[in-house]
Amino acid sequence: MVIPFDPNELDPEEYGETKTTLSTDHESAVERVREVCLDEGFGIPVEFSPSEMLNEKVDADRDPYYVLGACNPAVADRALDATEKRIGGLFPCNMIVWEESPGEQVVYHVSIMKIARLLGLPVDDEEMDAIIEDTGEMVDAVFAELDADA
Repeated sequence: MVIPFDPNELDPEEYGETKTTLSTDHESAVERVREVCLDEGFGIPVEFSPSEMLNEKVDADRDPYYVLGACNPAVADRALDATEKRIGGLFPCNMIVWEESPGEQVVYHVSIMKIARLLGLPVDDEEMDAIIEDTGEMVDAVFAELDADA
């Protein structure tokens, strides 16, 4: 498969990559990310631990890795309209927490709204720009709070 652009030439800002590191244990980091997401207007309708599943199913010996599927229903509703429902293939907006080393947890996020833009999913560019701005502000607030903890 040939990708029509070189992913290495993309600036992380174009796909909304955000990352911070928390100095705490894994469970506390997951709880803190959940708490901050809720405070900033995201719900968490989905969450799971790929590392637990892989360790159990294929004896992967993975370090702790957790996915919090964050969602703001009002924004999700707008995004469905702005993309003729196709953005649902990217839902939810995931916040990932992985253990880099004991006592050091990385919190990672990429913007599904910006990725949808890169993929050409929007049919309403003006509304998508507004959605990207709104979700960007919410994610920025989450990471500003987490960075204050770091």
